[in-house]
Amino acid sequence: MDGRGDTNRPKDAPVIEADDAVDQRLGETVRLLRQRAGLSIQDVATKTGLSNGMISQLERARAMPSIRTLRLLSIALEVPISYFFETSDPSDVQRYIVRKNSRRLLRLTASGVVKEALTPEGEGQLELYELTLNPGASSGTDFLQHTGEKAGYILSGSLRLWLDNQAHLLEAGDSFRFPSIVPHMFDNPTQQPSRVIWVTTLRQTDSPTG
Repeated sequence: MDGRGDTNRPKDAPVIEADDAVDQRLGETVRLLRQRAGLSIQDVATKTGLSNGMISQLERARAMPSIRTLRLLSIALEVPISYFFETSDPSDVQRYIVRKNSRRLLRLTASGVVKEALTPEGEGQLELYELTLNPGASSGTDFLQHTGEKAGYILSGSLRLWLDNQAHLLEAGDSFRFPSIVPHMFDNPTQQPSRVIWVTTLRQTDSPTG
């Protein structure tokens, strides 16, 4: 290796951050957003229901958040969850269009989930993602509730969707929609990766419950 990276990488292929760089960038993003909002770690802990120690570890890149944790942080800090995604090449950013090779990524290595943003950067009431769940991957160990709606379509593999303590095993071709106030979580209980189109709506004034 000459230290210049993979020279055989296709010109239009997205650049993938190393895991430690992902952790560091996520931590810095959380800290800067918290400081911009004029909030202390205790304030964020109160708003999210997370512990002071968890937030501190996230900011110092010593812990990797689950999807549930990032959703709670996005609500508390009043930003879309897309703020936590890897940045795009500015030359590829378009106002209304997202090209396949310009998708922003969010890789939650501890949870085994990769989220690809399918909606352009900027504010909006609709968020669209493609999720890849490795075997055993999950949204976290706790249920999440907030206002808005969620919907999705299983592209391949299986998704176990928990709604109000009831499990629904969905296969390729199945779809769903539910009010986000219903306690929910999901995982991949199989030995094969799964891919899901995921849609969510969330107003920035929403607050987490439960």
